[in-house]
Amino acid sequence: MGIQTPFKHKIWLSSPTMHGEEMQYIKEAYDTNWMSTVGENPNTIEKTIGTDLGNQHAVALSAGTAAIHMAVKLAGVKQGDKVFCSDMTFAATVNPVVYEGGMPVFIDTEHDTWKMDPIALENAFQIYPDIKVVVVAHLYGVPAKIDEIKAICDKHKAILIEDAAESLGATYKGKPTGSFGDYNIISFNGNKIITGSSGGMLLTKDLVAADKVHKWSIKSREAAPWYQHEELGYNYRMSNIIAWVVRGQYPHLHEHIAQKKAIYDRYQEGFKDLPVIMNPFSQADAEPNYWLSCMLIHPEAMGKQVRDEHQSLSLNEPEKSTPTQILEALTQLNSEGRPIWKPMHLQPIYRMNPFITRQGEGHAQTNAYIDEGKPLDVGADLFNRGLCLPSDNKMTEEEQAIIMDTVKDCFN
Repeated sequence: MGIQTPFKHKIWLSSPTMHGEEMQYIKEAYDTNWMSTVGENPNTIEKTIGTDLGNQHAVALSAGTAAIHMAVKLAGVKQGDKVFCSDMTFAATVNPVVYEGGMPVFIDTEHDTWKMDPIALENAFQIYPDIKVVVVAHLYGVPAKIDEIKAICDKHKAILIEDAAESLGATYKGKPTGSFGDYNIISFNGNKIITGSSGGMLLTKDLVAADKVHKWSIKSREAAPWYQHEELGYNYRMSNIIAWVVRGQYPHLHEHIAQKKAIYDRYQEGFKDLPVIMNPFSQADAEPNYWLSCMLIHPEAMGKQVRDEHQSLSLNEPEKSTPTQILEALTQLNSEGRPIWKPMHLQPIYRMNPFITRQGEGHAQTNAYIDEGKPLDVGADLFNRGLCLPSDNKMTEEEQAIIMDTVKDCFN
């Protein structure tokens, strides 16, 4: 197709999609002067979303990260405790473990789902039998094999924290993600499928735990006529403004999922003759929310690519390409892509933390392979060969077709 003319307006990876009700609710908050964290709106969305996600008790908080922090605190993580965590995720999944003085132990990914590998998790319990907390993330809106992971946690009497920040509306075997764990979290960050511009929520079947989080989120104020504090608290309660926006967004959840699925399906069809696969899921078990459409280049079509901590360089080779080349082409088109999440065990801050694969305990192995040619370090392999495609649900079919042609050109 040759070089494409850049779009006049940027095609984003995933930007907020507003509908009008949000502004009506914001105006009501303004008119009634309910601007702080006190008011009925956080309570309203707690009841609605808590019911939808498995009749749980919900606490509306300032961010998904705050919700994970409160879940880690509920789980009793303290100074020096090790915690099993998804390796291929955003840092917000694991940083709260460190907030409480714990040490993340990273569990490698599987190719089937791009999520925590249940076999590696079981292996990890054999190596560290005393660990009692597991944090698993549903990356890109696609569920992990969460029932297998939960069964392993139950077997080892470990608390399961389910990070469903990216997967609101997704289901696994008919049950919503964010309802499998002892403590579950979702996010309303600006790029999520439902946004409040920020905000998040902790969900649990345990009313006592939910009440604790609510108290902690308002600085642990006691029931006294003055400010009385008997334990450490946090400024984590969601504001009425954020809650109003979420309230206006939430009725459009399934509409957004349908739009995102159409984008994924068009990529799937458009790339069927390319040496790539889309982010995988088992249709029999999982129904994603399709938040981000991602692709993985086949090993034989993967060009030579080198990355340091801040830059990347790749070599032009016939009928091959790299994430670097594709992302550069998308940038020239005025559209936004992104590398696959860099695994946590490869991050400088966590490089010395334990890392568990199916084969045992290891460390950073960016290009390590076992004899059969299969990756020893699956997360590093996915990071090396994968990228996130423009997935904004305001992108037109014509715009997506140009994006697909641009990707195809990278292999010519």
